[in-house]
Amino acid sequence: MVHESGEMSRAMKRKHVFNESIQNYFSPPTDEQEIVRIVSSKGNNLHEVESPSRDNYLVSMPVKFRKNIWVKRGDFVLVDPIKEGEKVKAEMVRVLSKEHIKYFKKINVWPESFNIKFDNDSEDELEKDMNNLMKSSDDSSDSSDSDTDSTENSSSVI
Repeated sequence: MVHESGEMSRAMKRKHVFNESIQNYFSPPTDEQEIVRIVSSKGNNLHEVESPSRDNYLVSMPVKFRKNIWVKRGDFVLVDPIKEGEKVKAEMVRVLSKEHIKYFKKINVWPESFNIKFDNDSEDELEKDMNNLMKSSDDSSDSSDSDTDSTENSSSVI
């Protein structure tokens, strides 16, 4: 829903950000992107992360994610480097879910230094999770703004 001022409602914006992150769901990291682990939050939408080579640096959360997607210590995120960055060296592109991690392991792009095992970590479970996610993303695009609250809670894992 668009207000008279031409701006999207908060619920529509949240839904749009969620659906956009689902859209690139299975795209692996590009050569420039890196998978990192959140170490801590530094405030002002800055987070300290650990790279696969055990280097720590700051990353920023893009404006479109703020108040729409949440991260916590231990979460994995995909980041784009900021070439001119001295203190803040990258920007978040996507928060990775268990399904992302399983898929990235399957296609051999997951960093060895971050190897973790999930319960029921098998290809059959991965296929089932992917199919369920695709179905739920189709359902969410047809739902009304009142359904956004349920989508809002699941957006933290994207």
